[in-house]
Amino acid sequence: MKKRKITSKLKKFKRYWQQQIHNWFWRIINLRGTPQSIARGLAVGVFAGLFPLFGFQTLIGIALAIWFKGNKLMATAGTWISNPLTYIPIFLFNFQVGRWLLGNQDLAFTSTSVASWRQFLELGTEIIFVLFVGCFVVSLTCAIASYYIGIILVRYLRQRAIKQQPSQPNSHHNQPLSYRSKYYTANKLNRSKTKCTPKDNEL
Repeated sequence: MKKRKITSKLKKFKRYWQQQIHNWFWRIINLRGTPQSIARGLAVGVFAGLFPLFGFQTLIGIALAIWFKGNKLMATAGTWISNPLTYIPIFLFNFQVGRWLLGNQDLAFTSTSVASWRQFLELGTEIIFVLFVGCFVVSLTCAIASYYIGIILVRYLRQRAIKQQPSQPNSHHNQPLSYRSKYYTANKLNRSKTKCTPKDNEL
């Protein structure tokens, strides 16, 4: 009996996360804008999220998204690359990169140094400078990678969404269905309103 209960709970847990991932992918597909603008939003969000600017990462990500004409929602999501679970490993790695680039092998940096703003500011200007150099290099690299991955992912998901849609009944034309068509929204999002067809350059 216990085994069955555990198996049942695991199946429910698995189904829950599969549904969450599924919903997340469809939200990406339904975002307005070209794959490039969505990818730019993701890239600037990741860039801002990899700096130790606690409490300001999201604001900076959105500001950069406006500046670079990227998707603000994806910028917000991108900043969550750093969160309470990933702060320490990310900033320790960034510090090591900065120390390697600047050749300051004598500087020390511990996991407790980034627990709060107060402790962070007590590190000293030299350590903070080394950390920010590492953050800039890592952030720029990850942002560029995120941009190209984002374009590929959005294009793939949108093309897949169009292929999975049924053909339009009694249609007088052979145009492919949009990923925002009424058939897609009815089947995937249970919405009644028909969304507009994107331009060709959005695919």
